Amino acid sequence: MTENDPGQQVVVAGVDGSPESIAALRWASQYAAATGATVRAVRAWHYPSAVGPAPIGLAPKPVTSEVEQHIREELSESVAQVYPDLAAARLELRVTYGHPAEVLIGESTEADLLVVGHRGHGAFTGMLVGSVSIHCITHASCPVVVTRG
Repeated sequence: MTENDPGQQVVVAGVDGSPESIAALRWASQYAAATGATVRAVRAWHYPSAVGPAPIGLAPKPVTSEVEQHIREELSESVAQVYPDLAAARLELRVTYGHPAEVLIGESTEADLLVVGHRGHGAFTGMLVGSVSIHCITHASCPVVVTRG
């Protein structure tokens, strides 16, 4: 449910700028148009780490602010591919620090539906679901749609 309208359905779409995530956002926008839901486009980011959870506090605040601004701009560019008229859209943009699977699973607690893209490479691996998708499918608090390109 949205913060502004508790009766409003929320569809969360994971968007990382890839063609697969743009397809997921497009699917979410069509679903939302048919149901009257609000789409929340979510972009997760984190500083790379070799293993373990996303590192926190490794960069000075000005660097983190600059990186977040760049990520917001990338998210806006991705969203513009699906929503050319942002002013008329029922749309929220959210940039959150953390591993994509963790961020999307967290977002699912406030959502009625979670939509993520599918990434595959080649004939056999193309039949497999990516690690973020699998984590979302198995741990989300709401139904999950995995779109295929």
